[in-house]
Amino acid sequence: MADKRERISDATKEADRRDAKAEHGAPQVPSAAESEAAERHGQADPKTGAHYDEMLERGARQKGEGRLP
Repeated sequence: MADKRERISDATKEADRRDAKAEHGAPQVPSAAESEAAERHGQADPKTGAHYDEMLERGARQKGEGRLP
């Protein structure tokens, strides 16, 4: 529990105000390094897509605890 005599400094209050006004979230445009990394890695393995589709289908047919009627 914080000491009742503890006070928040003006510098901390000002930093909180700046943070509250700042934009948050990820940038919308990838950096040059991110674009280059994406180009180097190419496409995903086709088996990954097939596995994903299979898991979606299995989940749709799931029965048991936690399943809504």
